[in-house]
Amino acid sequence: MERVFKGKSLFAFPSDYTVVDIETTGLVSGECEIIEVSALKYRGEVLRDGFSYLIKPMQPISPFITDLTGITNEMVDGAPEINEVMPKFYEFIGDDILIGHNVNFDVNFLYDNLWHYSGLVLDNSFVDTLRLARKALPFLSNHKQTTIAAYYGISTDGAHRALRDCEICNACYINLKKELLKRD
Repeated sequence: MERVFKGKSLFAFPSDYTVVDIETTGLVSGECEIIEVSALKYRGEVLRDGFSYLIKPMQPISPFITDLTGITNEMVDGAPEINEVMPKFYEFIGDDILIGHNVNFDVNFLYDNLWHYSGLVLDNSFVDTLRLARKALPFLSNHKQTTIAAYYGISTDGAHRALRDCEICNACYINLKKELLKRD
């Protein structure tokens, strides 16, 4: 799918933004499904609001994904379906700049699902903490969110659940922002 109206990747340090994260049944948008979506809205870098839903997929969640995320088929059994959640997510994020780790992955899934299920276009620009980390911390052995968090002393307990990953991402963003702004 061509994402004609997709927002732009920014190398920027906004103070007002929404951190987003999703958990999915796999890596390929269009073939795999979103099973959890979370977002945290910040104003002046202060948390103002949150959004988090488990989503019932059409196909069962594999044991691999359950092991990675902790999300079971039983947990999503009574959850709303994607077509119910996407318009609420879209309303929540508004026209905010989105922040996430390897956020292009999340944005592509969200773009495709918003368009497919709701006819809505995700044109929000976005900041990728992975990109910031590669610039700020080139000496790290890798730039996984958990590695960056460990470098800054941020707890990763509960990682690989969307809401917790939003919290970890925001803490990493604040540290990366400070690091890069003091250099430049």
